[in-house]
Amino acid sequence: MTGKPVRAQVWTRPIVVVGLLMALLSLMYLGYVVNPEKNLHDFPIALVNQDVGDTLGGQPTNVGDQIATALAQNIPADKVDLTVTGIPEMQKLLLDGKIYGAIIIPNDFTKRLGILGTASVVSGKVERPVITIQTNPRIGSYATSITLRITEQALAKVNETVGRQLTDTVDAQLRPTPDTAAPPVSGAAQLTLAEPVDVVITPFRPLPDGTGGGLSAFFYTLLVLLAGFTGAMIIHTMVDAALGFTPTEYGPWYVHYPSTPISRLRTLLLKWGIVAIVAPLVSAVFLAVATLLDMPIDRAPMLFLYSTLAIIAVGVTALSVLAAFGSAGLLVNLILFIVLGLPSAGGSVPIEATPKAMGWLSTFEPMHQVFLGIRAILYFDARGSSGLAHGTWMTLLGLLIGLCFGAAITAFYDRKGLHRSADRTRVTEE
Repeated sequence: MTGKPVRAQVWTRPIVVVGLLMALLSLMYLGYVVNPEKNLHDFPIALVNQDVGDTLGGQPTNVGDQIATALAQNIPADKVDLTVTGIPEMQKLLLDGKIYGAIIIPNDFTKRLGILGTASVVSGKVERPVITIQTNPRIGSYATSITLRITEQALAKVNETVGRQLTDTVDAQLRPTPDTAAPPVSGAAQLTLAEPVDVVITPFRPLPDGTGGGLSAFFYTLLVLLAGFTGAMIIHTMVDAALGFTPTEYGPWYVHYPSTPISRLRTLLLKWGIVAIVAPLVSAVFLAVATLLDMPIDRAPMLFLYSTLAIIAVGVTALSVLAAFGSAGLLVNLILFIVLGLPSAGGSVPIEATPKAMGWLSTFEPMHQVFLGIRAILYFDARGSSGLAHGTWMTLLGLLIGLCFGAAITAFYDRKGLHRSADRTRVTEE
């Protein structure tokens, strides 16, 4: 059996499309993860200074104010958004996931520093003054590690500066006079004076077991997006095959049903209806599997409802794209929901540690909006201010856009007489 020679575009087009897609994939995925420290920007950390001051060396002193000023100078403003606030506001910001950590200077810091200086020559039990680094593990383990790296580096410099000042103060007070000799300062006391501040790290509302170190929300989000995205592709392919618009092929079995006389709009409405039926079933399956695996879920009904909404929104939009662009819609959906979505989701690497282009994408990319909603439900008691309100409204907006776009484009095709049929879609070979 002889056949016509294969045209060059049959093999060149797939090569070009795959090459470009892989280039975009590598740029997006490697670009957001290879150098988070270099990409750091607007990383939110709070500073709380409660120190009331005391008298050191005969002078009224507030070392907490000095440290707060030093931290503001040592922490790079182009990388970290340092917010000076009080305890109540700091706790609210941590509860809502608006900050990734906090530095807390207690109210007796200067007083304890003075006691430490006196204890260097007077026997007795004494404790070093404490500065607390409070992390927010519900934001994610990577954000916590960045928080600790930034704060510990800054406080190491502060500790060195404060130690030098305290040593100088003690030396001045112990300077010998013609009538008296200077009291001896032991080597251990000198080491303590050189690094007088005890930096304590405490997590704010630690995550329970079964959360994957703060990654369960991200992977649950990924499941929801895949359910909407891949579900739409499956529904699109199977419905078109059943209506006779595309052939059905399973191994050697091949069948192509006669085309059904149905408009593009009605076909899309049928697919949307199937998505609406499938979404709550899939959402219930996800919830059941998570429960079976002992994943802690305190707001199960809320998670079920929001996941259902997100699956419907993604599925409806993906089907509208397929209705508008045909086979090319598969590539458009892949780029929209997966290629651009994963790097800008903020689920593994925080948005503030990725290139600024990722931050721009996160303002509208579906995966980031869904992640904010699911993270709020799983980790932040389903509070609207912690991302649930934003995630819900953005998901509803995405659903509305998908409905309007799909209905408008298919109605336009129908009015123009661009019906789907074998005769209509036959292409003359060049």
